[in-house]
Amino acid sequence: MTLPERCAIIIEIVEMKNVIKKVTPVTKQADMHAISCFEHDRVRAIQAILVKENERLPELAELYKLLSNTTRLKILLALAEGELCVCDIAHVLGLSTAATSHQLKLLRNQRWLSKREDGKMVYYRLNNKDLLKALKGDLSMLEARLG
Repeated sequence: MTLPERCAIIIEIVEMKNVIKKVTPVTKQADMHAISCFEHDRVRAIQAILVKENERLPELAELYKLLSNTTRLKILLALAEGELCVCDIAHVLGLSTAATSHQLKLLRNQRWLSKREDGKMVYYRLNNKDLLKALKGDLSMLEARLG
């Protein structure tokens, strides 16, 4: 699969995520009692799991927020092909080097990328193979879904 094909699929994933509506949790205690609960033990077990994960969920939401930008997804997929300098990444994306550098900084701040300086040239490479594996898994899932 070519890079443009991968990018098109990633764009579709992002657009689908943007369509999903937010679910408003029940906030009033009186409202909670009005809802029937058939599997009390299972509900308590799931609530206990969510309490344990509650600390990490905001961080996970931030991760998805960063990945919801198609430019950043394109950068990650481009760097899956190997190390590139900022100007080459800018050419791949069709952006200015300043705009590209801004996106690269956001990804580097998450420690997903590492950089290497060679004189005035700055090169970036993926620093997190697990992230790439997850993205490729998402692409496979989307391809299977779309047929």
